[in-house]
Amino acid sequence: MEEFALYLRLGVGHIADWRAYDHILFVAALTAAYDRRGWRRILWLVTAFTLGHSLTLAIATFDLLRVPGRIVEPLIAGTIILTALAGIHGQRRVEAAPGEPAWRGRYAAAGAFGLVHGLGFSGYLRSLLGGEESIALPLLAFNLGLEAGQLLIVAVVFTLGVGAERLLGWARRDWVLVVSGAAAGIGAVLLLDRLAGA
Repeated sequence: MEEFALYLRLGVGHIADWRAYDHILFVAALTAAYDRRGWRRILWLVTAFTLGHSLTLAIATFDLLRVPGRIVEPLIAGTIILTALAGIHGQRRVEAAPGEPAWRGRYAAAGAFGLVHGLGFSGYLRSLLGGEESIALPLLAFNLGLEAGQLLIVAVVFTLGVGAERLLGWARRDWVLVVSGAAAGIGAVLLLDRLAGA
């Protein structure tokens, strides 16, 4: 049980680490367009993202797939930009019913972007698991920790959004533009930097 708790904490710590701010930016961009009435939808989106990165994280950790960081890191920056721009463009359609094609497309995109982010996590986890006899339990614990960390980020972004609306009098549109615009801008800088360093 100590091993499970250790990898659970490592998962939470990895997603919430400011040095891994690209993942924080992605989850913030994914969350920003939704107000407190849309909390179920954002939980489904984050879960789709988690399922995606859990799949590639497992495949890469079992050493069935290796993708160089010079390819993965620019792709991660691209997911931030696309998610932020989708939040800005699609904020008027956030109220669409969850079963509509637009929502199925959002879940599919979150899952696909999760596949990319899982490859980014895999090198870190592979180095941690080098001396472990069995990696199934640590892998599960790490994934659960990542999900808990993501939900913490969602809660913070939701709380800040509600605070901006109620305390500062911001319109919802202003909040989305500020958060998503900042995420898109930082993502673009990351993308250029990573392409230049590739």
